[in-house]
Amino acid sequence: MIPTLVFDLETIPDAAGLRRLNHHDPETSDAEVIEAALAQRRETHGNDFLPLHLQRVAVVGCVFRDDSGFRVKTLGEAHDPEATLIAGFFKTIERYTPRLVSWNGSGFDLPVLHYRSLIHGVQAPRYWDTGEDDRDFKYNNYISRYHNRHVDLMDLLAKYNGRANAPLDELAKLCGFPGKLGMDGSQVWRAWSEGRADEVRAYCETDVVNTWLVYCRFRFLKGELDATAYEKEIKLVRETLQASDKPHWREYMAAWDDPA
Repeated sequence: MIPTLVFDLETIPDAAGLRRLNHHDPETSDAEVIEAALAQRRETHGNDFLPLHLQRVAVVGCVFRDDSGFRVKTLGEAHDPEATLIAGFFKTIERYTPRLVSWNGSGFDLPVLHYRSLIHGVQAPRYWDTGEDDRDFKYNNYISRYHNRHVDLMDLLAKYNGRANAPLDELAKLCGFPGKLGMDGSQVWRAWSEGRADEVRAYCETDVVNTWLVYCRFRFLKGELDATAYEKEIKLVRETLQASDKPHWREYMAAWDDPA
């Protein structure tokens, strides 16, 4: 089995970066710096979504599937420095060379990781290899859009046409999976600033499981899994989550089992 790493980021505005670029008064709090940037963004762009290089990585959620089983977790701890989280993600790639799977990873998650690893100086030679170190990577690497070391499901299913993109939440629910529960990306900064880091981390974990489940369905469509193997993968996810006593997995399973 090819080791597979499904990943998703939750980000918050980079207060330190905003201070450096906008020369804020040292007495101004981080919250005030961020709120000023969000207000300016709303005024100039009609939304408060900051550019990707000003998105600080707060959570890295992962599903890892290999011959040893199925695991879901968020890397590190809520108080870990951003560089530590980024290094942990790339360290997994260095060790396992997994297939990466994401939903809009090419449009958001990976560019954020590129910018933020550049800022912090986080090395990732295996990830960046395009054939210089391993000849196989010339024809199948993590960087090229149409290679399969990274499968951006949203991009692929839309046939690389942004106008055809679908939201993960809706597609997961249409496939019979739980989808998002109680939070979406637009609420992350507010929840994080209110000290609800655990809630954000739990939300990220449910998102990578949604992505994994949709990816399993996609593998069935392309014939990579037959019906028996597909049902076995879904059963493994259900049994793993049912064995957990964490509240977000109890909520997730209740939504999955709801006939509605």
